[in-house]
Amino acid sequence: MLPLAGAVAVDAWVSHRDAARTASLVQDRLLLGSARVVAEQLQFEDSVFQERIPPAALELFRAEVTDRVYYRLTGNGGQLLSGYDELAAPAATLTPETPLYFDTRVRDSPVRVVAFLQPVVSDGGPQAVLVEIAQTMNGHAQMTRSLWLDAIAQQLVILALASALVLIGLRHGLKPLLGLSAAVRARDPGTLEPLEIEAVPVELAPLVLAINEYARQLDQYLSAQRIFVQNAAHQLRTPLALLNIQLSYAIRSDDARVQSQSLVAIRQTVHGAVRLVNQMLMLSAAEAHRADREADGPVSLDAVVQGVLQDLAAQAQARDIDLGFEMNGTVPANVQGHPVALREMVVNLVDNAIRYTQPGGVVTARITVREQKIELVVEDNGPGIAAAHRERIFERFYRINDRDSSGCGLGLSIVREFAGRMGGSIELRVPPSGEGTAMVLTLICAAPASHASAPASAAKGTCPPIPVA
Repeated sequence: MLPLAGAVAVDAWVSHRDAARTASLVQDRLLLGSARVVAEQLQFEDSVFQERIPPAALELFRAEVTDRVYYRLTGNGGQLLSGYDELAAPAATLTPETPLYFDTRVRDSPVRVVAFLQPVVSDGGPQAVLVEIAQTMNGHAQMTRSLWLDAIAQQLVILALASALVLIGLRHGLKPLLGLSAAVRARDPGTLEPLEIEAVPVELAPLVLAINEYARQLDQYLSAQRIFVQNAAHQLRTPLALLNIQLSYAIRSDDARVQSQSLVAIRQTVHGAVRLVNQMLMLSAAEAHRADREADGPVSLDAVVQGVLQDLAAQAQARDIDLGFEMNGTVPANVQGHPVALREMVVNLVDNAIRYTQPGGVVTARITVREQKIELVVEDNGPGIAAAHRERIFERFYRINDRDSSGCGLGLSIVREFAGRMGGSIELRVPPSGEGTAMVLTLICAAPASHASAPASAAKGTCPPIPVA
């Protein structure tokens, strides 16, 4: 409504200007017509000017509003032949049959004047007579106002009709949307069933489809969260119950050796519970949609892997496991990701390999560059994973045998979630030897973080070539 009203206001200004122009054009044509009628009646008899102002010359100005009309006839040398002497003469030089219009004042009233030079034959030869006809501006103002008001009336009628049609159209067109709104308001809290698409018009069908798709995704997300909370509660209940039993046993016993053994067991239980809580928090952070994208950047994968291997070297040595690292070439392998998340993925992969490999085994972390991807392979020669379990090991809290390890079944879930957030993937492969397990983490290659002499390919975000050993 406001843009329509603004358009009408602009049109009103334009209409007033056009009305004034039209009134001026009509007045000029009337003045010229009157001047021509007077000029045609000019004549000299016996060298005496005969004044004859025909009534038709003044009838042209008859209108509802009274105007005063002035005329002036001037001969050669500026001699006044007839008319009003106070009517000003034109400042410019005229040529025959070429009218000149100008504005002036007569008796303190503004007038519009036409000056017309008419040749007249006399006894003494041709003589040029200047004919001037002037009219006050009352009729001009009345015509301007009349034309403008007619245009404004039409615009206001159009505005009223448009407003009525817009209101009717909106009221009719919003009925389905209001009905859809009422249906959504009437739903029970927590209901995520799809909306009825048959009850909405075609124009709203894409919106309803988008809402239904969002509700489906939200339902899946909430279902996953409910399962996560249930599994977390179940997983936490076991160490807490065990901790309660161990404390009760230590309190009831008076034997210092038994109490010492109970304290060691309590410490192991608390350590496992702390690890479980930390991994659940890490998995929750991996699933969060508000990932810290600003912290993502080029991270040296080989440096992260070497740091993790150094941290877990004591754990591997305690189980007599040969922990090694291999990399094709000496150029740093930079990946696009978050340094904390990348370290957490590597820790989980290497820690799982050490935990599930028999004492005296071998665990190797290998980095390989493939086009614009970098693969981190953590390979062991342990007992391997049966085909029936390979599809489920990435599920939360899933463990092949609870008695084989103190793990909580969240490590690979964390790796999968973080890898997905960074545009990568994780998969299980069987080593070429056919024994053990190879976890393959694939990540996006990135330009080096700070290398002034880096190749042009690295500056564009592609991996630099690594010579094969």
